[in-house]
Amino acid sequence: MEAERLIEAGRRALADSRGALDVMAEAWQAQALARAVGSRLALCGPMELRSEARALGEIGAGCSALDHPAVISGGARAAQLSGIGEVRPTLAGLALLLGEAGIALVGVACDTGEDGLYWQCIEAIDAADESLDRVHGMLRRLAERERERDRERERDGPYGIRGPAPSTAGS
Repeated sequence: MEAERLIEAGRRALADSRGALDVMAEAWQAQALARAVGSRLALCGPMELRSEARALGEIGAGCSALDHPAVISGGARAAQLSGIGEVRPTLAGLALLLGEAGIALVGVACDTGEDGLYWQCIEAIDAADESLDRVHGMLRRLAERERERDRERERDGPYGIRGPAPSTAGS
C-alpha cells in the first residue's frame, strides 16, 4: 500500500482508539510506519534527505515489541508499505500522524495511575518527538531545495539560461 494511504489509515485508527492500550498500539503503529518510510527514503529518496531518513529509520528500532498488541493482533501496518509517491505530502502526513500520536500519548500518560504504563508512554512520546524532529528536518531540506531552484529560475530570467531568441527583424 502507498505511504500516504497507510498514514491516513493510521490517523483514522488513532482517532478511533478507545483506551490506553489502543492508543499505545496505534502510537507503536505510527512509529513503525515512520521507521519504514525513513528506511525507504534512505534507500531511494532524494539524496539530500538520505542521512535524516536513515536516522528516522533507526529511531526505536532496538525496542523489543514482540509482545506488543499490534504484533499479536496481526502485525504492523508498515509491513504493507509498497512505495512512496510524492515525498513532501508523505512527510507532511507523517508529521501529522506523529504529532497526533504524541498528543494521544500525553493524554494516556496523564490519565494513568500505573507506573509501568506511564514510563512506556514517556518513552513512546520521546520516540515520536524524535521522529517528528527528523521529519521536520527533511521537510526543511525540501523547502530549501525548492527555494534554491526558484532563485536559479529568477537568475535565468523569463527566457531561461540563453535569454531571448535573437531577433531576425531588419536582416
